[in-house]
Amino acid sequence: MQIDWQKGLIPVVTQDENGEVLMLAYMNEEAFKLSCESGYAHYFSRSKNRIWKKGESSGNTQKIKQIKLDCDNDAILLKVEQIGAACHTGSHSCFFKELDILENSRIPSEENSRIPSANTPSYGILDELYHTCLERKLSGDESTSYTAKLYKKAPNSYLKKIAEEACEFALAIKDFKAGAKGEHKEAQPAYDIVYEGADVLFHMLVALADVGIHPEQLLNELRRREGLSGLIEKANRKGE
Repeated sequence: MQIDWQKGLIPVVTQDENGEVLMLAYMNEEAFKLSCESGYAHYFSRSKNRIWKKGESSGNTQKIKQIKLDCDNDAILLKVEQIGAACHTGSHSCFFKELDILENSRIPSEENSRIPSANTPSYGILDELYHTCLERKLSGDESTSYTAKLYKKAPNSYLKKIAEEACEFALAIKDFKAGAKGEHKEAQPAYDIVYEGADVLFHMLVALADVGIHPEQLLNELRRREGLSGLIEKANRKGE
C-alpha cells in the first residue's frame, strides 16, 4: 500500500512493544525512507523545520519493530523498541499529563505537569529551555513563574526585556574593553558579559516559544550562511 504524501506531513503514533503510546510526531517522505533504510525512527520536526533521528541528542533511540498504515493511507502507527525515555522531560511517554475534566476542566498545575526522573535525557539546553517556555506559556502560574508572568502581558513584556538586556550586554562589552585599555577604573569583569548575554538569550527563547519558532531554526539559518560573505548575504536579503 502507498502512503498518500500529497496530503503533506503524515502523523505518526509511536507505541512501545507493550502497546503504550509514547508520542505523536510527523514524517515526510524522506523521513519515512530514512526510517525504513536505517531501522530507526526518523521524523520531521515542524518546530525545527528539519528531519531528525529520535535520540540523536539524548541517545534515546527507537528501533522499529513494526509499521502499520491506516485505512486512509495518511497516518502511520510505529511499534518500536524504546531505548531510554521517549519524552524530553525524562518520562517514558510524552502522554503523562492527566486532564481532570470531570472536576474543573483545567490543565494540571505547573508543579504537577512534569514527572521527575533520575534519568532525564540531555536534549541540549536551548531545546530544554524552549520546551519549558512552552509549558509556562500554557499552564504556568504567574505568581510563581517569571516566564509565565512575561507571557501574561506578551508580547510587550518580553520585547521590552530583549531591548533592555541587549543594551546591558552592549554596555558590559564596552566596560570590559575600557578596562582592558586601562581607560575605566571600575570596568566590570568578563562574567558580566556572560551574565547579560545569557539574559538576552533567555528572553529571545521566550519570544521564540511564543511564536512557535524553535531556536534550531536560527542555528539552521547560520549554517546556511556559512561560507557566504556577509556583505553578499545582506545584499541578497534586500534584493539589491
